[in-house]
Amino acid sequence: MLATLENLGFCAPGEGGDFVSGGRIGLGGVLPVNPDGGGLSSNHPGMRGIFLVIEAVKQLRGECGDRQVADARLALAHGTGGTIGDKHSGATLILGVD
Repeated sequence: MLATLENLGFCAPGEGGDFVSGGRIGLGGVLPVNPDGGGLSSNHPGMRGIFLVIEAVKQLRGECGDRQVADARLALAHGTGGTIGDKHSGATLILGVD
C-alpha cells in the first residue's frame, strides 16, 4: 500500500508511513482508500482487478451505503499483479462524474 501511494505520486518515496498516519486514508479521511475493506475483506486479494472498478463506479454513483465516500466525484482504481519489487505489472484507471 505504501509503495503504491508513493509510486502513484501521492507522496514522495519513503514518506508513505507519515502520509497515511492520523486516519488520512480511512473512510472520512482526505484520501479514503479501499472503502470496501480491501482484498482481505471483500474477496481474495489475488482477484481484486474488476472489483476495484466496480467499487469505484458504485462510489461515484453513491450506491455504497455505510461505506460511501462523501461527495465522491473522482475515483482511482489501481491494481498490481505479480510480486512487488520483482516481476509485476500495474494498471491504473481514473473515473469521474460531471
